[in-house]
Amino acid sequence: MANEDRLAARLGAALRARGQSVATAESCTGGLIAAALTDIPGSSAWFSHGIVSYGNQAKRQLLGVEAAALDRFGAVSEAVVRQMAGGAQKLAGADWAVAVSGIAGPDGGSPEKPVGTVWIALARPDGQTEAKCCQFAGDRAAVRAQTVATALRWLLERVESDTAQA
Repeated sequence: MANEDRLAARLGAALRARGQSVATAESCTGGLIAAALTDIPGSSAWFSHGIVSYGNQAKRQLLGVEAAALDRFGAVSEAVVRQMAGGAQKLAGADWAVAVSGIAGPDGGSPEKPVGTVWIALARPDGQTEAKCCQFAGDRAAVRAQTVATALRWLLERVESDTAQA
């Protein structure tokens, strides 16, 4: 977790310098991203909301994910993770939000979505949302750890390169 700690600390410093905040919406990581962020002393200045929406009902009720998107694309999809990020951003009133949904294993995979498939989305201060699909290797713990590190790294890159709010 040392890498995640460094990423979270750098992210916190970047958010603090810009007077911005972040929220999380997590499925496959079960709150590990929020845990990495709240491990940083003073994180309450830039982090207030972490939603673990492991089940589809939680995605709908807490984050406003449309049932039609879940039915059509499944929980591990671009459409759903984008809605999760937007829902977390809105709920928290945050500048940024990161959302993850994936198949950590060991079960649950399919030929179309094998174990290790994870969608990550970032909701930005300008109202735009980006998403990407990752394929991670290893056991459940490895997939979850790689998801946390990738989400934190991608968010840090975007926050640091964002000139509209700097």
